[in-house]
Amino acid sequence: MTHAIVIDQNGGPEVMRWSEVAVGRPGPGQALIRHTAIGVNFIDVYMRKGVYKAPGFPLINGQEGAGVVEAVGDGVTLVKPGDRVVYQGQLGAYAEERLVSADKLVKIPAGVDDVTAAASFLKGLTAWMLLRKTFLVEKGNAILFHAAAGGVGVIACQWAKALGATVIGTVGSDDKAAAARANGCDHVINYRKEDFAKRVREITGGEGVAVAYDSVGKDTFPGSLDSLAQRGMWVSFGQSSGVPPEFPISALQFRGSLFATRPVVSHYVAKRPDLEAGAAELFGVIASGAVKLANPRTVPLKDAAEAHRAVEARETVGSTVLIP
Repeated sequence: MTHAIVIDQNGGPEVMRWSEVAVGRPGPGQALIRHTAIGVNFIDVYMRKGVYKAPGFPLINGQEGAGVVEAVGDGVTLVKPGDRVVYQGQLGAYAEERLVSADKLVKIPAGVDDVTAAASFLKGLTAWMLLRKTFLVEKGNAILFHAAAGGVGVIACQWAKALGATVIGTVGSDDKAAAARANGCDHVINYRKEDFAKRVREITGGEGVAVAYDSVGKDTFPGSLDSLAQRGMWVSFGQSSGVPPEFPISALQFRGSLFATRPVVSHYVAKRPDLEAGAAELFGVIASGAVKLANPRTVPLKDAAEAHRAVEARETVGSTVLIP
């Protein structure tokens, strides 16, 4: 038996309860993981609220964790007991121990601690997907990144700056502006106080940005489209303020032959070589110092509801990690 955060229905943070649950032995292709750190991501809020449909109840939330392999099932050769590992995209992370598909695990390199790994893996792979795959950011590009002080933004803005981009970040409050500047943003806009699309045009001499990365959604639409240069790309990868409204595809035509996409990390790391390549690039920029992670906020696992309240209210800067 172990302990986990379990929810029996969709709702607010109050539906999350600390419960004792059974964990079996690993079957073929599985590994038993003892968590040392568990990442909190906005997708966990979506899952709890029902924005994303749960596979069934009772449900153990969370999709990212780091820990130690305790045992492996038949046929597992990628990891062995005692290995420090990290994973993402495997629902059921809010637990002291759990079973995971071994082919989803990546060994944590020496020099990266478990808390950093859990704080950065899903967010870092998201940044990798955004900057290196969805749109290939290169030296000289001007980019717009919403929620620049958030968990993904902290990583992505530093990474984009290291790639030679001019980074324009938006934040939802003045107290987050300094954090955004410290994490690579050349320009910071409080989108609650300023017309960010107009400001982007001013910064870029009227041209607009090559790409707008948008995890805010409703509150930043259609401003993200209005911030783009001709043939620019709107990358919608979240909706913390609500789902953007539907819009006619002609809106892309009349704003300058724009592109729009809604990428999902799981589609970019579905194959093992892609997962390994993304992890290698992520841990490489962390090791080089190009991406620096401030100490994440740590919360006891049993108090996960409090972590959700803070994340959902967008009170946090950077990452939040649950500690079993």
